Amino acid sequence: MLLIILNYIEKLLPSLQLFKINNFLFLGLNITQTVFWVYLSIKLVRLFLLIYSDLSKKTHSKLDEQLAPILNKLLMGFVVFIGFLHILTLFGVDATAVLAGASIGGVAIAFAAQDSVKNLIGTLNIFLDEPFRLGDWVEIGSVVGTVEKVGLRSTQIRAADTSIYQIPNSKVSEIEINNKGRRIYRRYNTDLGIRYDTPPELIEAFVQGIRKIIIEHPDTRSESYNVEFTSFGDSSLKILVNVFFKKLDWGAEQSSKHRLHMAIVKLAAELGVEFAFPSSTLMIEQLPGQESLAVKYNTNTKKIDQSIQKVLDEFKQTGFKKDPNISSLPN
Repeated sequence: MLLIILNYIEKLLPSLQLFKINNFLFLGLNITQTVFWVYLSIKLVRLFLLIYSDLSKKTHSKLDEQLAPILNKLLMGFVVFIGFLHILTLFGVDATAVLAGASIGGVAIAFAAQDSVKNLIGTLNIFLDEPFRLGDWVEIGSVVGTVEKVGLRSTQIRAADTSIYQIPNSKVSEIEINNKGRRIYRRYNTDLGIRYDTPPELIEAFVQGIRKIIIEHPDTRSESYNVEFTSFGDSSLKILVNVFFKKLDWGAEQSSKHRLHMAIVKLAAELGVEFAFPSSTLMIEQLPGQESLAVKYNTNTKKIDQSIQKVLDEFKQTGFKKDPNISSLPN
């Protein structure tokens, strides 16, 4: 409607024969039309970005959603620049000279702001390669945390202590990135140290019991684990426990560890297996009539089987509720 009115006025002005005033009126009409087209173009850009945002939400990559505000800035800047350039031509300025001057100025600015240009190129590389997505747990150099934002100049990482790191995109595109957010499973590895005087029968029973607990655990890979008596420590016999948790969320992983640890502690208590403290043993010859200080273990096979079965039955029947106070931040 506005364009129709402006065109009508533009056709009507010559018939008024206002001479010099006509020139100003024509200039005003052309500027008004240019501003209108810039306004309309901005509306179309916003509509395009709105459609793009809706489509990006349906994709698996959260990085597509982050691209929308960057495209918004670039396209808005391009539309305003073209509109400004057209207004300059209305005042008789040569557009070629303006572009040439802008090119020379752009080169000068590029030399003066090489880091900004590198960061912009780094941003393009990040969106093309997609080394990570928003929400991924990454390790970029010495910085470890969750990707919160990817901007034109830098990438924002939130560490486990909730502090924010701003890393220039030029460095992000060049440095080695360990994307832990794309792990299929979370690996957990620990050593259990038991007393040196633990009988072989109880060592084997303890290992077998832990294996059965892992198999019954709903959050571990029952087809991939290791529980082995692996080494002789300074003050304990070392039992390796290597498992993979299915849940990638940090808080859920801690809850799964808690349940696994509690079952292992209960198994040790039922079997009479004691965990070792860092210690040195001083052997004193026992005097006649004194009771031996050595720990007495029950190695009866039936008793061992009953103890393992008791812990497994309790593990299956007792559900586990996640503590609401446990943080969901990654480790």
